[in-house]
Amino acid sequence: MGDSILEIQEPGWEELRKEAMKIEGDLDVKLSSYAKLGTRFNSGYTDDGSPTLGSEGSWKSMETEIHSLLEKLLDINDAMSQCAASASANSSISQKVARHRDILHEYTQEFRRTKGNLNSMREHAELLNSVRDDISESKARKHLVACLLECIYCVKGLRFMGALIILMR
Repeated sequence: MGDSILEIQEPGWEELRKEAMKIEGDLDVKLSSYAKLGTRFNSGYTDDGSPTLGSEGSWKSMETEIHSLLEKLLDINDAMSQCAASASANSSISQKVARHRDILHEYTQEFRRTKGNLNSMREHAELLNSVRDDISESKARKHLVACLLECIYCVKGLRFMGALIILMR
């Protein structure tokens, strides 16, 4: 009954609430996909067309989308708070506003935590790749040195053989 009084006074309340719930659903899906980047990366799984930790554009694009949704949800929560305040909302409305604020806070925390984890995984992967590259480069140098030494010994051996032939004449 208190909700109907609020709707009469503030017809935008219900639209704001529906929009908040829609964005919360979108955020849930996006955050889930974002968290899966780390799972796919850890398991070595990459699916064609799906963003991986290594695909900077997809990764950053997803971060930007999530950040944008969080900003929209913040704006909607502020508008809902203003509607509730201007309509002298009852405790039911105040609880709904508080719940939407809690959801925003939870999603913001989850995004920060996941982003930090993905950054750590990415830095770790870059470090491992750097070490692998250094090892490969070192092996290539050792192989090159071994080949050069073999060539030197061959040349010296040929000279020695040539000297023996000359001496035997």
